[in-house]
Amino acid sequence: MEDTTPLKRIVLIFDGGSRGNPGPAYGSYRLELPDVPPMDRSIEFEEPLTNNQAEYRTLLAALETLVELLEQRGTPTHGTILEIQTDSELVARQLRGAYKVRDPKLRPLYDRVRALLARFNHWEVHWQPREVIYQYFGH
Repeated sequence: MEDTTPLKRIVLIFDGGSRGNPGPAYGSYRLELPDVPPMDRSIEFEEPLTNNQAEYRTLLAALETLVELLEQRGTPTHGTILEIQTDSELVARQLRGAYKVRDPKLRPLYDRVRALLARFNHWEVHWQPREVIYQYFGH
């Protein structure tokens, strides 16, 4: 028998960066799930990171939080459509397969992100101008 339960759409918006490259790093993300107020989180990373490492680490933290939250709610990840928004062209293009991941420090982060994304029925990543992303986080 075919499952006709409608898929839930989830929006994940994230931004990461560093003061210096590498330097003290930070990240922010927002999760928008149906029937729940938006969830905003900020992260201060303990070790110096590049901007790209901070972007990936922030996305990874957001995905881990999302998977845990869905499991707590009894919502299977394969019953969801995930829309990711970022101002990082590099991350967006690498996740879509347009760019290869050549940086050996980014490769394990990319692999972990892709493994988590594989759990979802469908996911898509959209590049947004910095001003659009900043309206959520104010930095």
